[in-house]
Amino acid sequence: MGLKRQLISIDGFTLGAYEATPQDTPKGAVVVIQEIFGVNSHIREVVDGYASAGYYAIAPQIFDRVERDIELGYEEADMGRGVEIAFQKLDRGFALQDIQIAIEVASVQGAVGVVGYCFGGLLTWVAACELTGVSAASAYYGGGVAAEVEKTAKCPVMMHFGEKDAHIPQSDVEKIRKAQPDVQVFVYDADHGFNCDHRGSYDAASSALAKQRTLEFFAENLS
Repeated sequence: MGLKRQLISIDGFTLGAYEATPQDTPKGAVVVIQEIFGVNSHIREVVDGYASAGYYAIAPQIFDRVERDIELGYEEADMGRGVEIAFQKLDRGFALQDIQIAIEVASVQGAVGVVGYCFGGLLTWVAACELTGVSAASAYYGGGVAAEVEKTAKCPVMMHFGEKDAHIPQSDVEKIRKAQPDVQVFVYDADHGFNCDHRGSYDAASSALAKQRTLEFFAENLS
């Protein structure tokens, strides 16, 4: 359904992206922010899924600043490399700049929602607080959100966490609830990465419910 394209960021840097357009007129737009594994086959499937739901969707390849077209799997070595790229090699300022360009491109199709997973969940929260043109944000298991919980969102925000997630303790989730009472926080009987059907931690019921909530949230805020 989708295809690859290029985006030109604010500083002139060219990065890749994957976009998909619905058959009918888009009812809004969704920017998908990748996990630590790059814009791989799973993230492309997520983009296609939002297009099937009626939205123009695009996932910027924010790792292109480090190395172009990175696509990782889910083995231990892949996770180690992804963590190193995301938290040691990638300049977050440039990543947010590239996400901002994706938002601006998407806004041609209507109001923009942002959804992100894992590392992308953290960046979704930051995007909701610091970037412009975001009408709603849905963050999945964003590790590190609790450390940046004092930020102020410019739009409605929804967050999804797994109760069995060893990377994000429930004490962090409660910290987010307490500091951000206007943020809708949902906890599922699932592990980290429960939305990704390429991983052993995938939980079909939790994934479906979180997607339903996100689509209802976008329908309300992107109309």
